[in-house]
Amino acid sequence: MPDVTSVLDHYDIILRPDPARTVVRPFDLEYPEKFRGVGHSRVAAIVARILSLDDAALAVAQARIVDSLDARHRDVDAMLLRRYTEVAAALPAPPTAREDQKRLIGAYFSAEFSYEAAALFNPSAVLAPDQSRAPDGGVRFVLSLRGIGEGHVSSVAFRTGSWTPGSTLTIDPPSLVAVPPIIEGTSVDAGAVVHLHCGGAHEISETVLFPVLTSQRQGIEDLRLVLFTDDDGSTMYHGTYTAFSGADARPELLSGKDFHSFEMRALTGDAAGAKGMALFPRRVGGQFVMLGRQDSESIWLHRSDDILHWAGGGKIVSPRYPWEFVQMGNCGSPIEVDEGWLVFTHGVGTVRNYCVGACLLDKADPSKLLARTPEPILMPSPAERDGYVPNVVYSCGALAVGRDILLPYGVADNFTGFASTTVDRLLAAME
Repeated sequence: MPDVTSVLDHYDIILRPDPARTVVRPFDLEYPEKFRGVGHSRVAAIVARILSLDDAALAVAQARIVDSLDARHRDVDAMLLRRYTEVAAALPAPPTAREDQKRLIGAYFSAEFSYEAAALFNPSAVLAPDQSRAPDGGVRFVLSLRGIGEGHVSSVAFRTGSWTPGSTLTIDPPSLVAVPPIIEGTSVDAGAVVHLHCGGAHEISETVLFPVLTSQRQGIEDLRLVLFTDDDGSTMYHGTYTAFSGADARPELLSGKDFHSFEMRALTGDAAGAKGMALFPRRVGGQFVMLGRQDSESIWLHRSDDILHWAGGGKIVSPRYPWEFVQMGNCGSPIEVDEGWLVFTHGVGTVRNYCVGACLLDKADPSKLLARTPEPILMPSPAERDGYVPNVVYSCGALAVGRDILLPYGVADNFTGFASTTVDRLLAAME
């Protein structure tokens, strides 16, 4: 049996959640259903109370806004005025208000959200759009992470870093500021698109994508980023994620050119109802190709002429070894190597232990499994198995530079670690 005990080299770097990182998001208020009625709006009642304040009380309230928000948020006045515009649009008639009153109304209907207070995990890594500051022999990369905050709500956070294969890994210190996107659109159903404008972020680590749609009310989970190259040579960052409403989970697609703006769109078709879908980094045989876990047990392969519509498909990798008897799935988008498509996998075994392995698919026909690791290459360790969900290691996407691979991974649904390996070491561990 191949030796898998020395496949990975681990870095000492750990990313842990920081409750001081907050983003300002809408604070929506309404009466319980039985107390609602025509002409009896809680929003209108609150606005009326605010407009009744005299100048002295208004000044005190304005000072509290400054104390609360200005220290760790940028362009607060503009943000609050945008929020006022949203609130006013929901009223039967816009109120007559001065600029200072508008800012205060915006503040009453806003809230700070500590988006990574509980956890920062399940990362994916892609090459950064700007490689001008890459180290000699290395690359710049962008890391997406799942942050969990108040109410167990999941958001997408970003970090940047540099990696020199065989040498150093550096994660840039995140900005002290977190900036919410400006949102255009209210739904991704029936072909609709939601646009997220992140121009207020001066660096990528400032951007936070928190749930903005009903389908995402409880979270945007496990973004699997991939730098996709189309047949004409154009590139686009795509990321499949799980939108969780609190009752239903479904896959949606995030797309953008440079991390300054994104589009959110729904996936459709009978295959688009499962967690953990991961897009191949290019078309294969002229079609888009996706991995999934439609039966909650095996890895499936799907092909489509439309990046948004996925139907049919079939199982290509099923549980075989004890560490994956319960469930298998991907750990991010496949990586193209000379030998085929390299896929990091996860397996669930005894006591709900999540481990990471790998497999190799045929390059021309990725429905053909060529080899797989009989043992996990990464397991929960006694020193790093405790957290929000114990006994879990998991990744949403590795980064390849030539034959070298950087594998970021989540531990115990709580924090993030990093390891590296090579294609040759992984293939040697397969059978």
